[in-house]
Amino acid sequence: MRFSGVEAVGRLRAGSWRGFKALDPTLPVWVGAALFLVFLMVLPLGWIFVASLKGEEGFTLTGYSQVFTESAFLKAIWNTLIISFWVGVIAVLIGSLLGWLVTRTDLPCKKMVRALVMASFVTPPFLGAFAWTLLAGPNAGLLNKLYRSLTGSEEALFNIFTMEGLIFVMALYSFPYVFSMIANVCELISSDLEDAANILGASKLRVALTVTLPLTAPALVGGFILAFLHSLSLFGAPAILGLPAGLHTITTQIWALFQYPPRLDLAAAFSVPLLVATMLLIALQKKILGRRGYSTVGGKGGQRRLVQLGIFRLPVFALVLGIIALSVFLPYWILLKAALAKAWAQPLTWDNFTLENFKFAFFQYGDTQAAILNTFKLGILTATVGTVVAALIAYITNRQLLWGARYLTFFALAPLVVPGIVLAVGLFLAYARPPFVLYGTIWILFIAYLTKEMPIGFSQAETTFKSIHPELEDAGRILGANRLGVLRDVTAPLARAGLIATWCFIFIGVIRELSASILLFTPKSKVVSVVIFDLKEEGQIGVIAVLGILLLLVSFLVILAVQWAARGEILATRE
Repeated sequence: MRFSGVEAVGRLRAGSWRGFKALDPTLPVWVGAALFLVFLMVLPLGWIFVASLKGEEGFTLTGYSQVFTESAFLKAIWNTLIISFWVGVIAVLIGSLLGWLVTRTDLPCKKMVRALVMASFVTPPFLGAFAWTLLAGPNAGLLNKLYRSLTGSEEALFNIFTMEGLIFVMALYSFPYVFSMIANVCELISSDLEDAANILGASKLRVALTVTLPLTAPALVGGFILAFLHSLSLFGAPAILGLPAGLHTITTQIWALFQYPPRLDLAAAFSVPLLVATMLLIALQKKILGRRGYSTVGGKGGQRRLVQLGIFRLPVFALVLGIIALSVFLPYWILLKAALAKAWAQPLTWDNFTLENFKFAFFQYGDTQAAILNTFKLGILTATVGTVVAALIAYITNRQLLWGARYLTFFALAPLVVPGIVLAVGLFLAYARPPFVLYGTIWILFIAYLTKEMPIGFSQAETTFKSIHPELEDAGRILGANRLGVLRDVTAPLARAGLIATWCFIFIGVIRELSASILLFTPKSKVVSVVIFDLKEEGQIGVIAVLGILLLLVSFLVILAVQWAARGEILATRE
């Protein structure tokens, strides 16, 4: 009896499909990938909890007692909460304003504005913090020097080494998270309710406050929590701007506990509250974003008419460029100037121009050469292995290949709730003793990066596999191919653009990572972010600027590669 292709697929799914799953010789691959993911996540977190409860005399709560009673620790906690709250507020104000202007008004050059916001997102916060030390340092900062020359004042206009300065810089590199959420929501809101309010005589401002704002309320709250969490877990910016002023946050305090003599029990005990707070905030964010009572009206089918800014169009555009200048133009300019100048604080004249900083950084400074090699080696290795693992896990969960496959999503996304420096504490405790002695090698950084970047890799791969219909794979199974062969020969080619994007996003995350690296590096395993942090203490401004430009340039080249791959996929689909 002959069957059509559709009938064959139907029979396959109805009866023999279970046999395929049971007899699939590639089952060890899926089980191995699942166990590897669970092991990757459980081991470091388990060691954190064990170490936080373990003292010289066995089980103890002394570490937690010290954390919540000693004034230095309480001050660090309070500083972190205050800083993160105001970073969240400022990020929401800036991100929501730009998101609304780009999506709901006739603002000029919207694509350029989006690209510049992406540039702010890609910029490592520790690099932005360093750039602002050159711009707004109380003594040699160029903006303060300009202010003194124009006014004749002996006082500094800005002092970036304060809590206010730290909040300002951290907000500049947190608002893109809010911008992305608000822009996505505003693109879905229909203009029908706004039109009704206009008909009833409401002004544009009143419409925005009484109609648009309530519709975006879940995204605003979610954006605030995301910005709060981002600032909560940052190490580089608080260390560069806060420590010179004697200002500790939780992350810098954990780092200080690793200095000689190390207090691993206290570091673990201090990490647990940060971990728990992060988990609770992410759970709260999901609950808020999932509430049906805040659903937008209209959806994709509704018409969205742009608000005409009229005579305010150019002034508003100037305001937008002014905001972006603080996070992109000014920091990038000062880094480029410092890289090309003999004396960074002097005007960039022909006499002050030099390429020696590049020569010194790339060919003469030994730590830099080794760090660049380590960074790109780790970036390529982590991105490659991470893409493979993320793709396998996403395929398992999407196609439900194993019992309990849906629980793998939890483990794949779990690093989202683990700040980088907390993960580093767990990895140090787990891999600095038998049977897995990796501390002192580059492999512990590889494990840290692979764990930390798994959520973004899994999310991208899962989205890609969801867009590929399983019937294409069923046809390959009918012809005798096993699951792994179908994934390799059928699904992977169709998912090429998405997998390239996964690789690129993981690579960018690795080369800009500092919070985990700062606890896990050794002299033989330094990476560029750690060298930048160390060189600041030595005053090697030109070398830092060169390395910063290198990180930014590579990041943007990788983003262009993602866009090229996506464009190629669209063209292939049209053909």
